[in-house]
Amino acid sequence: MGLATIILVLALLIVLAFRGISLVLLAPALAMLAALLSGLPLLASYTQVFMTATGQFVISYFPLFLLGAIFGALMEVSGAAGTIGRWSVKTLGRKNAILAVILSCAILTYGGVSLFVVAFAVFPIAAALFREAGIPARLMPGTIALGSFTFTMTALPGTPAIQNAIPMPYFNTTPFAAPVLGIVAAVIMFAIGYGWLMRRAAAAGRAGEGFGAGSEIGSVGIDPAQYREQSQGEGFDLAEVHPVPAADIGIVRAILPIVLVVVINYLLSKVLLPGLDLAYLALPEWGGAAPGDVIGVWSIVVSLTAACCLVLILNPGSIDRLIDALSDGANAAVIPIFNTASLVGFGAVIAALPAFAALRDGLLALSPDNPLISLSIAINILAGITGSASGGMSIALEALGSRYLELGLAAGTDPQVLHRVTSVATGGLDALPHNGAVVTLLAICGMSHAKSYLDIFVVALVGPLISLAAIIALASI
Repeated sequence: MGLATIILVLALLIVLAFRGISLVLLAPALAMLAALLSGLPLLASYTQVFMTATGQFVISYFPLFLLGAIFGALMEVSGAAGTIGRWSVKTLGRKNAILAVILSCAILTYGGVSLFVVAFAVFPIAAALFREAGIPARLMPGTIALGSFTFTMTALPGTPAIQNAIPMPYFNTTPFAAPVLGIVAAVIMFAIGYGWLMRRAAAAGRAGEGFGAGSEIGSVGIDPAQYREQSQGEGFDLAEVHPVPAADIGIVRAILPIVLVVVINYLLSKVLLPGLDLAYLALPEWGGAAPGDVIGVWSIVVSLTAACCLVLILNPGSIDRLIDALSDGANAAVIPIFNTASLVGFGAVIAALPAFAALRDGLLALSPDNPLISLSIAINILAGITGSASGGMSIALEALGSRYLELGLAAGTDPQVLHRVTSVATGGLDALPHNGAVVTLLAICGMSHAKSYLDIFVVALVGPLISLAAIIALASI
């Protein structure tokens, strides 16, 4: 009955989330259902388990969600995001349309711009470029997903993505953990995804397929503020969107904030902060924390703050619009973090169920001599079930993080390797059809699952899983 309860509530979570019901409502309701069916005290499960875990996640990571959303909004409104996209096209040439779109997305997401903002910014460019190059529009979602959802989200060392930040306090690491493994994983993801998309484009060309029906979507820009409002419901009507004005501010001015994010992040996490005397953090008034618990988060917070300030300084002529974007970005951060935090609370209740102990022991027993294997399987399963990379990772680490650290140290595995495998593992089964980012990307591009999900499946699920297996094998040598 216990395992059946877990399966039931997880199945309900997938089905109801796919139907558009808010996770902020679903997660606590289904967590309480699980507690009720398992005989746990209902109110105590809500206030002492669900809300405690939810609140702790918000406390730990709200600055990253907030600053990432604000930075994305500033990059979008200043014209920097669009400029980078057009520069990529101009540099690589229209014959390399797919590579240009991937590169545009990768530059933006590696610099800390939200993948949703990247999709909004790059889509109009990709549509126009694909139409001119005669590449089917159905390949746009897979192309954008490869540049946004894969190697820059989980693999490349130093990425400020939340998927690279969450493992840090569990393993006392920084965003640059296990850089060689990260680069290897990134290369594999890129090679598989790019090879697949080029093969698909070549096959379409041989079949005489062009941009395709519905090519008018390329002349439409999507207003992110309007989409954010509508995307809280169950649908999105492309006919209601209006063009987004494009501004070219010059590639140097556009890319400087992104360079600043990477440089400051590296210097703080690797050089400056580790050299400071942070012993005071162990005192009760500072939470009894170890330096490794905060250095990574502090580095990302400072680097994104500096980058936001630089965008404002470099664009004095747009200061009014940029100030408005600060509020838009702040508002846009609220729903994503509470969605993810609610999933963490849900996972905490599931982890408190008596039946979870058997599930946990089963996962730990999958490969007793190599914790990297069971760790990656556990995270992938939970990310797939929740449809969220960060949510699945948070649930797994909250329940099993300390245990995996013990097992890793006992097996002689560097915590940095645990970090990188954990991060890369989030980018596999999370890209199943019910994933929020997948649904949003398809809506932005005006495509259906039937038309475009196969490409997303290969570049954002198959490629990352192969890269995960490769780095686990490499780390186990």
